[in-house]
Amino acid sequence: MTATISIILVDDHEVVREGLRRLLERERDFTVVAEVASGLDAIPLAERLKPRVLVTDMMMPGIGGIETARQVVKHSPDTRVVILSMHTAEPLVLEALQAGVWAYVPKDAPGKELVTAIREACAGRRYLSPPLSATMIEAYLHSARERPPEPYDTLTDREREVLQLSAQGASSKEIARRLRISPRTAETHRTNLMRKLGLKGRTELIRFALDRGLIPHGSGSQSA
Repeated sequence: MTATISIILVDDHEVVREGLRRLLERERDFTVVAEVASGLDAIPLAERLKPRVLVTDMMMPGIGGIETARQVVKHSPDTRVVILSMHTAEPLVLEALQAGVWAYVPKDAPGKELVTAIREACAGRRYLSPPLSATMIEAYLHSARERPPEPYDTLTDREREVLQLSAQGASSKEIARRLRISPRTAETHRTNLMRKLGLKGRTELIRFALDRGLIPHGSGSQSA
């Protein structure tokens, strides 16, 4: 008997999650065990449920797909993370792979691509949908291994969360509420991450987040 593949869906649009659930549950051995609208909710849920696969959007309020993947892999190492995204720039795909993502599927790909990606990830094989080139991405990964660690790599999980929320325009009070920490702690994390990254002021913080693909263009317009 074929083992069931348990899946958590993460996307901030309910209609997208409903469509994904219908698509995936056509497969007899796929079961969507939970769905959430944010990475911040997905991380503890994945740690508790230990799904075989977590399918996540790339750009979401709170923290994005890459940081979600990084923390899910850390806390639930047997969970295979698959990113479904409209963003296919090679540096972004590279960063996703470095974060532990097993498969990357463009949102305009046929539904069967996502099914294939999930099956390949469960089989322990990385999967990149066309037009992404596995050879090209492997070259990026090789070159990345040759480079010294970047300042971003020195940030803690919490500092990365604060960075992304700050870039989206959240105040210290809003960050504290989202992360369930005190406003003073949120401000301390923001101060520390800006020091580590060598950033001076909100404009540089937003530019950094945009350059790394942490937020889409047009974000960060709120006052902090």
